[in-house]
Amino acid sequence: MHIEDFRDYCLLKAGVTEETPFGPETLVFKVGGKIFALTDIDTFASLNLKCDPERARQLREEHDYVLPGYHMNKKHWNTVLIGTGIPERLLRELLDHSYGLVRASLTKKQQQQQLADAEKQE
Repeated sequence: MHIEDFRDYCLLKAGVTEETPFGPETLVFKVGGKIFALTDIDTFASLNLKCDPERARQLREEHDYVLPGYHMNKKHWNTVLIGTGIPERLLRELLDHSYGLVRASLTKKQQQQQLADAEKQE
């Protein structure tokens, strides 16, 4: 996956915004104002993705390219190394999982507003 593919995939999801709140080199994707994915724009060497704690532990045990989240809460975030053999199917699945966790943490009102906003953009 290239950074353009990553960006396009994230932006296809309902209510997603992209920002650079940590400086111009860090691309951040949010849903409902909460981060679900971030990466270095220049290198695109890794992604930080939210993950269910039990699944995070399992992924780290099974795959060398999944590490505790760099500069994040290591219980809830993974750093996934790009270009190290991770299948694109798994990478998309982990992106979907991260988005789903963050979206589910939004209040019902925030979720409804997010859907309304997405429909307006279409």
